[in-house]
Amino acid sequence: MTLMVHDRADKLAGVILGTAVGDALGLPYENLSRRRLGKWLGDRPLEHRFVFGRGMVSDDTEHTCMVGQALLAFPATADRFACVLAWRLRFWLLCLPAGIGRATLRSTIKLWLGIPPSGSGVWSAGNGPAMRAALLGVCLGQDLERLRAYVRVSTRITHTDPRAERGASLGPQGFDGRSALAAIRSQLADADDELNNLLDQLDQHLKRNSPPAVFAEALGLRNGVSGYIYHTVPAALYCWLRSPGDFRGAVEDVIRLGGDMDTTGAIVAGLSGATVGARSIPPSWLDGLTEWPQTVRWMRSLAYQLATRFAEENSDTVVKALPVCWPGQVPRNLFFLVLVLGHACRRLLPPY
Repeated sequence: MTLMVHDRADKLAGVILGTAVGDALGLPYENLSRRRLGKWLGDRPLEHRFVFGRGMVSDDTEHTCMVGQALLAFPATADRFACVLAWRLRFWLLCLPAGIGRATLRSTIKLWLGIPPSGSGVWSAGNGPAMRAALLGVCLGQDLERLRAYVRVSTRITHTDPRAERGASLGPQGFDGRSALAAIRSQLADADDELNNLLDQLDQHLKRNSPPAVFAEALGLRNGVSGYIYHTVPAALYCWLRSPGDFRGAVEDVIRLGGDMDTTGAIVAGLSGATVGARSIPPSWLDGLTEWPQTVRWMRSLAYQLATRFAEENSDTVVKALPVCWPGQVPRNLFFLVLVLGHACRRLLPPY
């Protein structure tokens, strides 16, 4: 039992810390075009450059942590999980997060107006649900019916377009490298023509071992990966499946595609972390994270508590949430906002 808990804890820490690392690495370059990003980075290895050679995380990691807290409370009942997640979203909004997506903002306001999680979502096919999905996959992947129920409620809290749910379902279906693609396709009976075409292209380019930029261009993403979930998730899946055992390589590949790099970086790093575990995250990337109140140590504790919780009978007995200093999140977010504005000003300068 102890060995199983530690093995699962390493996978869960791989998802949570991997998400944080990929998020922080991509954040300084978010929405830069691939061409301009190439001029900024050149051939240098990717390292933290958000603030004095350190990295901070955005909403991608915060949503993963909220999902973890909600799973800790209710690992067996999707509707009760959704209620806990909805309350965490409400209080997260009060902490003034920077860069919140439009659909997530509108949905969380609806939650504050008293609309239940089952009706709070808005019509959007943005990539928000995808950044909450990898952790669900590691925790619930052995029970696909329950996994689908959790992905559904996690998605519909904020996004109601069916494409958002299908996109969020792609990654969590399996974490065994290239064999995951077959598992994904076998579980997507309701896939639409657009998604089937994307998966066909993904499979073909994987067999040819095409560079990620070639695959992105085949999807029409010449300037970078957009926030549309049918752009974000296939690009992320491709980089992960092309290098399933190479954490650094997969993350660098997707960030160098340009576009919504904090989210694509977070998704790929979460999937890679689930595959290879936290021990395979480059130490310089992990040590370079500067976060509070949800520190690296706090994220490891969340992973271990989840591993312990899911090693049990998964009953919905009440457990205490992992403590986090919510009041400290407000000054942290204000400081973060100042840094984001500084990066926006920096982009007015060359190289163009």
